[in-house]
Amino acid sequence: MGHGHHHHGHDHAHAHAPASFDRAFAWGIALNLAYVLCEATAGLWWGSMALLADAGHNLSDVMGLGVAWAGAALARKPATKRFTYGFKSSTILAAMINALLLMVALGAIVLEATRRLIEPAAIAGPEIAVVAAIGIAINGFTAWLFARGRHGDVNIRGAYLHMLSDAVVSAGVVVAGLAIWWTGAGWIDPLTSFVIAGVIFWQTAGLLRETVEMALQAVPRDLDYDKVRMALRVLPGVERVHHLHIWPMSTTEPVLTAHLVMPGGMQDDAFLRAAQAMLREEYGIGHATLQVERGDVGDGC
Repeated sequence: MGHGHHHHGHDHAHAHAPASFDRAFAWGIALNLAYVLCEATAGLWWGSMALLADAGHNLSDVMGLGVAWAGAALARKPATKRFTYGFKSSTILAAMINALLLMVALGAIVLEATRRLIEPAAIAGPEIAVVAAIGIAINGFTAWLFARGRHGDVNIRGAYLHMLSDAVVSAGVVVAGLAIWWTGAGWIDPLTSFVIAGVIFWQTAGLLRETVEMALQAVPRDLDYDKVRMALRVLPGVERVHHLHIWPMSTTEPVLTAHLVMPGGMQDDAFLRAAQAMLREEYGIGHATLQVERGDVGDGC
């Protein structure tokens, strides 16, 4: 049997967000956007940097929900002759843009909080606590909307965790508001905004780093390159594996191509189907292209 290039075009397991979550995305975005507007208005009215910082954090997660929803919608669009993989990579670009914009907003929060430390202002502690408590309820409810899908879809799990972390941050603002009310210490508000800014930076830096890696087509973090190579190497009849490439097609779908040197060749396509099934089931790689060689073509493509 001669050299073979086999691409199982319709045997891919793509991790799309189910259409049943469209309503959850719509509710989550609407509720959180309304809360962001209320929280930002309250922060400006009462002069609370903690509320403004938390509003910025919640706005970033509204954008995150929008990106996840857009990714789910784009993943359902068919590929074209020009965009042969479809439009899945747009989720990577959108996440990177969100991270960069959030970094800019983060700088503004830190500058204003620094100014408030130097020039303290009167803060309405009880009102801050009440507004933030509403945030706990809204973020908690939104997290619950995605809870049932957090184990089966990475995008859904990300939305769930972001909303859950927002509820925790809002709880911190409640504590700050009550502490200001009891002690009268206005410096607690900008100090709390620094803590919130730190949480946002930690999340955003990780997101930015990961999206840059994805844009550079790095091996996804949850995959071990050496383990995948060995899994292919130990397949029956395989003597050597070369030109192994693993990269993200989108924020949820890895792609693999590899050349398998099989001196004895292969009898039929059953070998390729078994290899692709192994990659899909053990490593979550639903889109794999494997080229079989007898070994007389060297390492060249």
